[in-house]
Amino acid sequence: MLRTEWPFHGAVLNRHHGEDAGGALRIVVTGQCELYGSVTVNGAPAKTASGRFEASVTLTERETDLAAVQDGAYGRQEHRVRVVWDRHSFPRYRFSIDDNSFFLRDIARRQYASLFDCFYLDMLRTLNREYGAKFTVNIYLEAQEEFGQPQFLLPDFPDRYRAEWEACADWLGLAFHAHANRPDRPYQYAAPEQLMRELGKVEEQIARFAGEQSLVPPTVIHWGMIVPEAYRPLYDHGVRVLSGFGHPTSHGYDVNYWLDHARSEYLWNHDCLMDFASGLVFSRVDIVCNNTPIDRIAPTLEPLAADPNHAEIMDLFTHEQYFWDFYANYVPDHPQRLDATIRWVTERGYKPVFFHEGFMGASAK
Repeated sequence: MLRTEWPFHGAVLNRHHGEDAGGALRIVVTGQCELYGSVTVNGAPAKTASGRFEASVTLTERETDLAAVQDGAYGRQEHRVRVVWDRHSFPRYRFSIDDNSFFLRDIARRQYASLFDCFYLDMLRTLNREYGAKFTVNIYLEAQEEFGQPQFLLPDFPDRYRAEWEACADWLGLAFHAHANRPDRPYQYAAPEQLMRELGKVEEQIARFAGEQSLVPPTVIHWGMIVPEAYRPLYDHGVRVLSGFGHPTSHGYDVNYWLDHARSEYLWNHDCLMDFASGLVFSRVDIVCNNTPIDRIAPTLEPLAADPNHAEIMDLFTHEQYFWDFYANYVPDHPQRLDATIRWVTERGYKPVFFHEGFMGASAK
C-alpha cells in the first residue's frame, strides 16, 4: 500500500526539519510503496527500494499538499498529506497559567491601591522585568467557596484598575478558561453552544474591567477537552492555538481535545499539529511548573531542546492555585520554579511570544 509516513498530515515544519533553499525549505518525503512500479511526489520521480520511497520537495508556501502517486501491479494509487511551513520560525516560548481566580478575588477584597500590590501579579511583573517574559492568564467567571475562602464572581471585580491592565497588555493577557474550577472536565462532552456562551461571559467581563487590549484568545480550555464540533466555532471567534498534553494512558490519550489516536500520538512526540478542517493548531505543553521541582526543570527541558521535533517552541505552563498558602496542595517554591524555567529558556536564546500573534508567535520581521 502506498502511504506517506513523513511528514505527517498536519505537520508543522521548521528549519529543524529540512534545509534552507534560498528562502524556501527543502524536505525529504518518505513512505511505503509497492515493490514494483514508479513513484512520484508532486510530479517528481522518487527513489524506491525494498518497498520504500523518498523524494526531495521544496516548500515555498505556508501550506503545501504532498501527493505521492504510484502506478504499479495493483493499479494507480495516491496518498496525500498537507503540511505547514513555519516560514518565520525562531526559538520561542509561550507561558500560560491556568485556573486563575484567587488573585482576582484577593484584589477585589483588599482593594489594593495597585494591581501589583497583590503578590501574584507582582511576581509576574518581576519575571517580565527580569526576562521579558509574557504571560497568558486563563481565568474563571466564578471562584467557588473553598479552602476557607468565600465565593467570588468576576462581575464583582472593579474597573478602577483598567489603566494599569492596559499599560501592561503587551506582556500580560487575560483569557477565558471556564465558568469555574468545578466540575472537572466541564466541556468534555458539552455542546459548542455552551462553551461559546460561557466564553463570551468571561470575555465581556475582561473587556469591562481590563480593556480590549488585555483580552487575548484562550490558550487552554479547562482540562484540555472539548468536542471536535467546537473547533470551528473557536477558530471563528479568534482562537488559533490550543495547548494540551495528548499524553498516553492505560485507557488511551487524554487532555487532547478528543484528537484521534494517530494525531494524539504524533502530538505527544512533536511541538504542534494543524487541524486543517478548523484551522486550529494544537500545541503540546512541555513542562508543568507546579509538578516539576527545581532540580528537575533542566532535566525536563534539556531533552526537548535537543530533539528537532520539540526544540523550536517551548510551551511552558503552570496553575495559579499552587501559589496560595491556603490551597491544600500549596507549593512554597512555586515562584522560584517559574524563575528557574524562564531563566533556562532565556539563557538558551528562546524569545517570549503570544501564540495568537503571527503563526504561533512568529511573524515576518
